[in-house]
Amino acid sequence: MGEPAEDPDLVARRIARESLDQDDPTGWFERLYSAASEGAAVVPWDRGTAHPLLTEWVEESGPDGTGKTALIVGAGTGWDAELIADLGYDTTAFDISPSAVQAAQRNHPDSKVHYVTADLLAPPAEWHRAFDLVVEIYTVQALPIELQPAAIKQVGEPVAPGGTLLVIAAARADDVPDDAIEGPPWPLTRAAIDSFATADLQLIQLTKSPSPADPSIYRWRAEYLRD
Repeated sequence: MGEPAEDPDLVARRIARESLDQDDPTGWFERLYSAASEGAAVVPWDRGTAHPLLTEWVEESGPDGTGKTALIVGAGTGWDAELIADLGYDTTAFDISPSAVQAAQRNHPDSKVHYVTADLLAPPAEWHRAFDLVVEIYTVQALPIELQPAAIKQVGEPVAPGGTLLVIAAARADDVPDDAIEGPPWPLTRAAIDSFATADLQLIQLTKSPSPADPSIYRWRAEYLRD
């Protein structure tokens, strides 16, 4: 019998730690996706389908993307982007990892999504206030806590006037100190969720629900609207 497969979460954390030790807090995404493309790792959050909380939001809200634009933050292998594109949105999906973008294009060869490589912390200037819908799932929480405020600011920047931001993230209690979290991920506190809001980007709906896989883990689903 062969050796049992190593826990994908542990592999991801080891790869992340190697990047963090080299003062490269975002480099681990490419390392992980590259290793996955070679069969040497598994991307823990690649579900082979859109995130259930995104699907739930679509079913509840019934958005019509006809004539509208959408941006998917940290697109990974593309399942969330494909769901949004199927709603009629002209969808752009980006990831900092070129290997992730290539995987998305392989997974969805007939896709209408524009998959591109870009950095959330330094996005293209033309994305400013350019999208009617912005979806962020598990990207901010994959960054070290000290980088999260800058990432949160950038997540809201592309939302156009009248546009919607949807954020899905693992939840952390506000009384759990930063140094008690050994990520990735580094789940978001309620205070972090509140900080996506700005003077003209209002939090209009927030739910906190247990994970079906582990009821001790809670997830945020937050919806914001820009004036």
